[in-house]
Amino acid sequence: MAGVFVAAYFMPLSEGGAFSRAILEGFRLLQWYVRNHTLACVLPAMFIAGAIITFLSQGSVMRHLGPKSNKVLAYGVASVSGVILAVCSCSVLPVFAGIYTMGAGLGPASAFLYSGPAINILAIFLTARVLGIPIGAGRAVGAVFFAVIIGAMMAVIFRRSEGERFAGAADLAAPEAPRRPLWKTSCFLAAMVAFLVFSDWYNPGDVVVHRADGTKFAAVQLQEMRHEVVFQLSEPWGGKTAGEKVTLPKASIASVEEAKTWVIAINHQKWVLAGLMGALVLLMVWRWFERDELNLWMSNTWDFAKTLVPLLFGGVFVVGVVGALLPEAYVAGFVGDNSLRSNLVASVIGAFWYFATLTEIPICEALRRLGMHNGPLMALLLAGPALSLPSMLVIGKVVGARKTAVFVLLVVVMATVTGTWFGHCFPR
Repeated sequence: MAGVFVAAYFMPLSEGGAFSRAILEGFRLLQWYVRNHTLACVLPAMFIAGAIITFLSQGSVMRHLGPKSNKVLAYGVASVSGVILAVCSCSVLPVFAGIYTMGAGLGPASAFLYSGPAINILAIFLTARVLGIPIGAGRAVGAVFFAVIIGAMMAVIFRRSEGERFAGAADLAAPEAPRRPLWKTSCFLAAMVAFLVFSDWYNPGDVVVHRADGTKFAAVQLQEMRHEVVFQLSEPWGGKTAGEKVTLPKASIASVEEAKTWVIAINHQKWVLAGLMGALVLLMVWRWFERDELNLWMSNTWDFAKTLVPLLFGGVFVVGVVGALLPEAYVAGFVGDNSLRSNLVASVIGAFWYFATLTEIPICEALRRLGMHNGPLMALLLAGPALSLPSMLVIGKVVGARKTAVFVLLVVVMATVTGTWFGHCFPR
């Protein structure tokens, strides 16, 4: 309360000032997040987390992801889960909270937490196409390697507290036998995951914007708010250089011509595909589940929402404010070489910055045009999608501040070292 009081007392809110503009950018990013990610991404993830808590037996989770599970299988599945979950870090958080609460070990859970948003198959291919094959391949290999190493190190560092956690779980009464076979529960969760993947399907692809005044320009569409759209220029236009961002009122846009790709084609049909998955989920709910289970599912989902959503919204707002105060041109000035400092700066900024699914690629392309070296670029790609300030707040709520700090530190250190090595091998 004292911090809020001091901030409100001294906040420099002069009209047209930099901080006032930053506050507005914070609300713009929050509006975009609410309009494009909450209902399509965060809400389905909450239902999945609630379903994990309600319908999966603790024994099943501990058998496959617990301390006595097959380590190769547990870490292998957790480290490549992002191939299926093409979502951002905020959407992985409820699922992580669900499996961790049900008895997954900290190691496999941490591997899943990193890999979920980092090993996005669409992001890997788009990275290779836009930023080059070496960066795309390096990102794919580095992300899998990171997931395994970070998960294993988290398990080793916190082996004592994890041992106490599982010892306490063993003292609890034996859980009731599941009401249905595991294959039914697996099909139900798989359909919900498919709904999440399709509903959150998004690609910041190349577009040609035709304005109402007859002019046009090539760009990448980054954000769509209620009355405005943010584009990143692919060519000079209106006195701005390629890579700069342009915010246009929707009323000034006549049409937006999209590139013809299979990703865009799926994007146009995503609600049809998500609707089919949703209908399948409802059918399974009707045929396989009882009313008391559904009531418990809704209760668990609501518990996750009350805990996580305020932290996500607050974190996204803060990232929007800070991002406006630190423009890309300013950031690029600190990452123009392959020094350890440049890679550390890129890793820290990536860890705190919020990247929606795939938007890190055009942003990195703009930073490279402004002079960013390939080493810090790789460090940003390895640290950025897997972490953000909103995700840190949620992780801290789930596993505690100490484990969260160690997880963030491991991501930043490994991204810094890997980026420095990559920049030495592939300077340009």
